Amino acid sequence: MSDNDKTTHFGFQTVAEDQKASLVQGVFSSVASRYDIMNDLMSGGIHRLWKDAMMDWLAPRPGQRLLDVAGGTGDVAFRFLRRAGDTAQATVLDLTEPMLIEGQKRAEAANMARQLDWVVGDAMALPFETNTFDVYTISFGIRNVTRVEEALAEAFRVLRPGGRLMVLEFSQIPNDLMQKVYDLYSFNVIPAMGQVVTGDRDSYQYLVESIRRFPDQDRFAEMIRAAGFEQVKYRNLSMGIAALHSGWKL
Repeated sequence: MSDNDKTTHFGFQTVAEDQKASLVQGVFSSVASRYDIMNDLMSGGIHRLWKDAMMDWLAPRPGQRLLDVAGGTGDVAFRFLRRAGDTAQATVLDLTEPMLIEGQKRAEAANMARQLDWVVGDAMALPFETNTFDVYTISFGIRNVTRVEEALAEAFRVLRPGGRLMVLEFSQIPNDLMQKVYDLYSFNVIPAMGQVVTGDRDSYQYLVESIRRFPDQDRFAEMIRAAGFEQVKYRNLSMGIAALHSGWKL
């Protein structure tokens, strides 16, 4: 099978691998200006607590260099820099330029522009030297990557020895009844909300479907180990609606 014949999933659809990146770009370009508002509405603001929990476990330190992949509007990078202080640096990489433009506006408003770089790029082919960053984060983005294993391999490559990977992603509730209730909410409320707030139902239908296609906590932990990371652990957030995975390049 040639590369052009390989397929992957885009939500519940099957698409050619070489089409997925542009489809994902279309989703996030469409919703960029209202992305943060929708995150607040969909989660009742809880996504902010999840990101704070990520920083609590990460414990940023002065002088560290962060790469935040699929970092879009800068939420995680801003949190990292506030905790790490003036000597830290952050690079935000995203496939979708409109998301980065929104983030740059926020950085200027928060007087953080000098500590931040904004790069359009692909998680599967990072435009950085090997052993460059102290920390690699990706929040609610890895499920959108065409080949997750390649993104994890790239994360391992660009981290310095002793560097840390941290992934925040929607996951699976380890209770069948609660998962069914959550699915009812996700499939019936979120796309309708997306239509009202952004005028784009299809993008939020994709986002809901992509969450259901992503591996559960244990399977994803095994993928991180397979990429070379050690001391891989995870913590469930909000009963497993989201999960934090941590690994080290040792």
